[in-house]
Amino acid sequence: MSATGALPEAGWFVESTPAGPAQGSASFDRLYRAFLTARAALGVALVAAQWIAAALGTSPAPSTLRLSLSYAVAAAALWWLPQLRRGASARSLASIRSVHWWSAIGLDLVLFGVLHALDGGGVNYGSLFVMPVLMSAVLCPRLLALATAAMAALGLLAGAGWTLVSGADAGLRTTQAGLVGGGLFAVSLLAGELSSRLAREELAARGSLALARQQELLNRLVIDEMQEGVLVVDRRGRVRAMNPAAQTLIGASAGEFGWQLRGRPDWLPLVQALESAYASSRAGAAGREHDVTLPLDGGASRSLRLRLRFTRQREGSEELCVLFLEDNRELLARTRQEKLAAMGRVSAGIAHEIRNPLAAIAQANALLAEDLSGTRAEQLTQMVASNVQRLKRLVDDVSELAPGVKLDTQVIDVGAVVHEACNDWVYVNNIAPGEHSRVRLQLPAGPMQALFDAEHLRRILVNLLDNAHRHADPVPEALRVELAREGVGVRLVVGSVGPAVPPEIERHLFEPFFSTRSRGSGLGLYICRELCEQHGALIDYRRVADAGVNEFSVHMRAPESE
Repeated sequence: MSATGALPEAGWFVESTPAGPAQGSASFDRLYRAFLTARAALGVALVAAQWIAAALGTSPAPSTLRLSLSYAVAAAALWWLPQLRRGASARSLASIRSVHWWSAIGLDLVLFGVLHALDGGGVNYGSLFVMPVLMSAVLCPRLLALATAAMAALGLLAGAGWTLVSGADAGLRTTQAGLVGGGLFAVSLLAGELSSRLAREELAARGSLALARQQELLNRLVIDEMQEGVLVVDRRGRVRAMNPAAQTLIGASAGEFGWQLRGRPDWLPLVQALESAYASSRAGAAGREHDVTLPLDGGASRSLRLRLRFTRQREGSEELCVLFLEDNRELLARTRQEKLAAMGRVSAGIAHEIRNPLAAIAQANALLAEDLSGTRAEQLTQMVASNVQRLKRLVDDVSELAPGVKLDTQVIDVGAVVHEACNDWVYVNNIAPGEHSRVRLQLPAGPMQALFDAEHLRRILVNLLDNAHRHADPVPEALRVELAREGVGVRLVVGSVGPAVPPEIERHLFEPFFSTRSRGSGLGLYICRELCEQHGALIDYRRVADAGVNEFSVHMRAPESE
């Protein structure tokens, strides 16, 4: 009889399928060792029972004592020596032809059957059949487990038949054999069903554990990648968890997990906010927000916005406080960016609506200028034309900020674009060329390529030149335009000799709608920065104190082929 292919109706054999080989093998080995330990203990108990009987004056038969000793030695050897168990698995115990089945279960059936047959009625060895039947029900397929119970029942009946052959009264032995045999079948069925259910529960628990670990890793990844700081603290003020953003915000290190929050003086504002939040929690209030200031090295400080939330306290669990930390400077910057984005959308819409009426005004003014040529009203038409051009430039500036505008970044000859734009700008602004010109242009001899848009680069250069011309000293070569290669990129510099930019103005240079002139829109440098960022370039300002020069530098990317 072989049950090697029987899988779904096994006892613990089902654990080797969904759980995976490693997990199933671990469960089987654990149960297998437990049964081998019980067999070794049973063998010792058999030998001890023979000696106790001899000590009490009832000497056992020599054959019974030898069988008991043999069983004890065999069971102890299988339990103690790993090489005898090598290769044992749920699949190897699923076949009656397996050596492992005979060494652990078949041996018990044969030896207990012989002991039961040799017993003259003084000791009931039939109860020993529970061990192999139970082991088979848990570790073998159900069919083989029932076969094992049947073998044990047949052994009991064979013992009763031997008694009848010996001439003794076999009625009682036969009745006992029938009852014990039926009980063995019940034990086999119940143990097999319980072991199958336990195996399924273990598989479900392992699956749930795997899902829980996966969810934990996912949550940890999300929390670690959050820009917002997350800090978990218990009622005693001990830090339970902290993500990298929180470490940066409060100046902690990974080794400080589990430390007392009260252990550092610079964290005292956090402790006070935590105590206040716990007091509010006891009063029934929901999570609160706090603004705290933490001192930093060098006398500086950092202002933080705290949002405190509490975990739901259940029976046997501890209430924890989760602190969400944000730098107030980042909050203000984000709020400012949102306002600027909204303002940009509104401004772009208004600029679009102004463009058509403005064109009509310019056309009507041009017609009036033709009719009023040579009269005093001509000055008024020139004033209107000048302001129309100013409004047109303002509309163009605002249109550049419209969201969704796709910019065309391409490979351009930066030297040619800069040379043409500078010549046009010098001509429009009536700047005399020559050796003592107000503008000095320094360009490389050959072409110099970069990734940008020619029109946008011209616009940036004109804005920078207008700004430099406005604030430069009235000296020759006060304006300097230089183009040079910088590493793998190209660097365009527009410098002006003049007074330094005050610090209170320098920090706002690239902000929109910030201007030191009453008639300025404050969008020139802001548009320069936006255009540079959208083309993958950088623009910055620095003061060259030794030369008394204010420099605006545009760092552009070179093509990959260069």
